[in-house]
Amino acid sequence: MIKYRIPDSHFVSQLRERFPKGTRVELISMNDPYNRKLKPGDQGTVNFVDDTGTVFVDWDCGSGLGVVYGEDYIRKL
Repeated sequence: MIKYRIPDSHFVSQLRERFPKGTRVELISMNDPYNRKLKPGDQGTVNFVDDTGTVFVDWDCGSGLGVVYGEDYIRKL
């Protein structure tokens, strides 16, 4: 069983400030067994950050997979 800790509202607010809608990002790594499209180096544009801290990105390759806090890693461009 995988334990996932949801970040508190203060941390989510900080993520929203760091990754506002329209921010360009690059994928560093993604720990998602269902990910078939994305690979490190892929780029996209942040759409929104939800209440669990998942950063939803409109990836240039057409994917819409979210980046899960603590599991997946992106960097701002």
